[in-house]
Amino acid sequence: MAVASLGMYALPAIADAIEAWWAGLARAFRAAGLESVPERLSAGDLHDHWRDPALLLSQTCGYPLTHAFATHLRVVATPAYSAPGCSGSRYRSVFVVRQDEPVTTLAQLAGRRAAANSRDSQSGYSALRHAVAPLAGGRPFFSAVLETGSHAGSMQAVAEGRADLASIDCVTFALQQRHRPGLADALRVLDFSADAPGLPYVTAAGRGDEEIARLRDGLREAGADPALAEARRALMITGFEVLPDGAYGKIVEMEKAAQALGYPELQ
Repeated sequence: MAVASLGMYALPAIADAIEAWWAGLARAFRAAGLESVPERLSAGDLHDHWRDPALLLSQTCGYPLTHAFATHLRVVATPAYSAPGCSGSRYRSVFVVRQDEPVTTLAQLAGRRAAANSRDSQSGYSALRHAVAPLAGGRPFFSAVLETGSHAGSMQAVAEGRADLASIDCVTFALQQRHRPGLADALRVLDFSADAPGLPYVTAAGRGDEEIARLRDGLREAGADPALAEARRALMITGFEVLPDGAYGKIVEMEKAAQALGYPELQ
């Protein structure tokens, strides 16, 4: 049984849009000649999906793609989003502080507390590490780093005063602004991270070039289908790009740049 999941931006408020988007994608994949296309998205842990050789389509962060799941996944295409901080298929993290926080630069947060969703997150951890490394001088920069388990959890930690700064995927932040304004409005954007390739749609590494071509045909069809316009707007998807081989090497380069400055961990 083939596996499909789209859990990276799965806010409860857009659950119906995600289901509608998948239904449209499934139709387009079948029209492109793919077989064993699931009717519905798979439940369960995304990490299990990414390891499954039956994976047809999922979405992952660039850090797991280039690290723990490098031998398990193959990039199909990268969505482009309309969120502030995105440019085509590239995206940035937003560094957020509380609305009443007087600092104006990242450097002024030395000795304060940071929140991060997880250590294997490009947007929530590695992008902030890359930004802080030139300021840290090879020493701990923050007094504490709170691991929250999600971007929403990191935003909540800052809003409640348990942390002073968080690095949030700009698409997630834009969706939170739209659907949880009470939380997002408690925060302000201090700065943006360096950009990187966005969160790609992926398939199992064992799928061949013909299947990849059919998946890309299906994505292009769904991306232009007027019947899916409302779902695309809800998800902020404006199109797809097939990036050059090695494009996600930028993720590794950002990590190595921080390491070269004596700052291998966010601390």
